[in-house]
Amino acid sequence: ARLAAEKFGSKHHEMTITADDFMAFLPRYVWHMEEPVNEAPAVALYYVSKLASEHVKVVISGEGGDEAFAGYPHYRYFSMLEQIKNTAGPLKTVLPGVFQGLSHLPKLGNFTKYAPLANLPMSQYYWGKTANPHAYFNRIKDKLYSEDFREAINGTANAAATARAYMARVQHQPVLNRLLYVDSKTWLPDDLLIKADKITMANSIELRVPFLDHKVLEFAARLPVDFKMNGAETKYTLKQLFKNRIPPEILNRPKAGFPVPDAYWYRHELKHVPGEILLDSRAVSRGYFRTSEIERLIKGHQSGTDYGHEIFSLIVLELWHRQFVDQDVRNIPQ
Repeated sequence: ARLAAEKFGSKHHEMTITADDFMAFLPRYVWHMEEPVNEAPAVALYYVSKLASEHVKVVISGEGGDEAFAGYPHYRYFSMLEQIKNTAGPLKTVLPGVFQGLSHLPKLGNFTKYAPLANLPMSQYYWGKTANPHAYFNRIKDKLYSEDFREAINGTANAAATARAYMARVQHQPVLNRLLYVDSKTWLPDDLLIKADKITMANSIELRVPFLDHKVLEFAARLPVDFKMNGAETKYTLKQLFKNRIPPEILNRPKAGFPVPDAYWYRHELKHVPGEILLDSRAVSRGYFRTSEIERLIKGHQSGTDYGHEIFSLIVLELWHRQFVDQDVRNIPQ
């Protein structure tokens, strides 16, 4: 952002969000979202939009660019994986072992983590960015869920069924287009847009998303896949379009997202928070999860395994429950 401001002469502001700022806003985050959305970067977005509200009433954001023009790194890896599987044919059964054998090579490290998927059809492993069958909670759900809760949700609609229904609509499309379509129908509206809209409106800011103009989306949908991802280069068309307008150190920098160091804070400044909220008698009485697994999760994070994403999701779920189900006025922001 600083480089862009220097290049184009825009006003640049920087701010630091502390662990105390993060926790102070968390109840309001849940209140504004109205549902338990697992998006820690939304806290940072709140403070940024609050700063912006002191200067403007409308802001422009880039939501939709990744889903239209293939910007996420996993599009590269999943496309490569499917291409290798198709080339290998009946020999694809040996691919997991081959991938593991190559895991020590620096340039292949990120790719080889997808080795367990080599023998699965894409419809079984890709549920969009909103859900992941190999995410921690999905891998341990039989241990995590209480018996009563597991029985209550058995057979109900889930992310896998939703993703497969969308995937079936575009089954004859190239792999990349299938990935983009599923994310455009799930991750984009159910996560990115709802977060961006509600959090910016919390500061009376209107967010505009030019990449989601229907003409832009229709143009992107008509592009050959090589124009979206050329070899291993993502967002190929956009980069070509702006290569003479945007400095290469900005255009070619690795994708960074909008990270919040809450995982670090749960080990340091906010070390007490996960236990105080998730092992509180109210949380335990919900009956959703086995307390022993929640304790194991918290201890594992303190010991060095990164469960920050999971801890945040559980904290948000509990705070949402207190506000919208219990309607405890002590937990409802005034």
